[in-house]
Amino acid sequence: MVRPALFACAKNEGEADIGAKRDFASLLDDLFVASDKDGEETGARPSIPFDYLSVADELHSGRIKVSGETFTAEYREAGSDLAAEFAALLDQAKLALAGEEATPEEKLPPIDPEAIAVELGLDHPVKNADLGRMRRSFAFANHPDRVAPHLRQRAMIRMQVANMLIDEAKRRALAGARR
Repeated sequence: MVRPALFACAKNEGEADIGAKRDFASLLDDLFVASDKDGEETGARPSIPFDYLSVADELHSGRIKVSGETFTAEYREAGSDLAAEFAALLDQAKLALAGEEATPEEKLPPIDPEAIAVELGLDHPVKNADLGRMRRSFAFANHPDRVAPHLRQRAMIRMQVANMLIDEAKRRALAGARR
């Protein structure tokens, strides 16, 4: 199979040769320069040059190491202020949904954490391995993309509450396993 040259472009008079075997970053730079010459305003551009390939190389090189203990400690610390964040989220949700009214034939799904915990099955002891399955099955039935447009905000709040409840159950399971 014959492959065309990478990033081959026709050159106009006065332009540099944008020939074969150019890296993507230099091609983008040339395109930015070419668009500046045209005098068209194309919108915001990054102000700090960023080499995505070097960052990806650094991440995949293995030089950055995160121990399991570090990850676990950060996970536990993230849950320490979860109660206040959770209460604030529920207050915002109640304010956002205050004007929403159900039609007589439609029953709105609850956003109450206790009702969602029962719906998830968190009202009885659950194994840590089952929490992922619970999250996926709840998302399948309640994801905002899968409900009627007028119920999307409610579904988004239900998903956030369910995710917080499952994360808290994981933290409790992790803390119980460490005892």
